Amino acid sequence: MLTLGVININIMQQGTVKFFNESKGFGFITPSNGGPDIFVHVSGITGELRENDRVSYEVENGKKGLNAVNVKVI
Repeated sequence: MLTLGVININIMQQGTVKFFNESKGFGFITPSNGGPDIFVHVSGITGELRENDRVSYEVENGKKGLNAVNVKVI
């Protein structure tokens, strides 16, 4: 019997920080390619985020929808 695993390939996307509340530790990114805003939690960020920062990120499915992870200012 041969069991094949699932390979997840996350493609880096780009967007703009729409909102980020540093004290609450979350915000939203507007994707450059359109579509709904993506939730971002402080645990998925490398460095600091400010509103209007251009960022690259990967998307993962979270409990309540899509989450941005590996977020970096570009």
